[in-house]
Amino acid sequence: MGDNNKKVEDSKQLLIFKLGEEEFGVDILQVKIIEKLDQEITRVPKAPVFVEGVINLRGDIIPIVDLRKRFGLTTRPLGYDTRVIIVEINNSQVGMMVDSVSEVLRIDAADVEEAPKITKGVDAVYINGVAKTNDRLIIILNLDRALSAEEAKELKEMNMNA
Repeated sequence: MGDNNKKVEDSKQLLIFKLGEEEFGVDILQVKIIEKLDQEITRVPKAPVFVEGVINLRGDIIPIVDLRKRFGLTTRPLGYDTRVIIVEINNSQVGMMVDSVSEVLRIDAADVEEAPKITKGVDAVYINGVAKTNDRLIIILNLDRALSAEEAKELKEMNMNA
């Protein structure tokens, strides 16, 4: 019985999503909701370039961050599979726009390696590690570092001012 508890402690569940052909994972405990982008995003003047704007989600104003822009990747038009992952970052809800969401996956800690300094165009500061599972490599994002303290403050102000 003790081994089963240890196994759970040595693993974590990740929400897996894609940006282009690359797979990324975020800790499922930070994910609040996954939404299909079926409403207009309201632009916000003077927002950072990677912020698409805000949406009204069940009465809450949520800033939407385009992860492609945030990571300096090539942008592409919204598609049928485009999703917004609502996450908790620095005590604020933020929507992350991604190409698609595929699954929730349990990853063993032993399968995670430290991120190389350069990882497929995504700055290593945003990355907790790279998980190897079967024939896949999954880049594990550190959401707490995805926004600087100043950016998080700006997004929080968007929540209050919108």
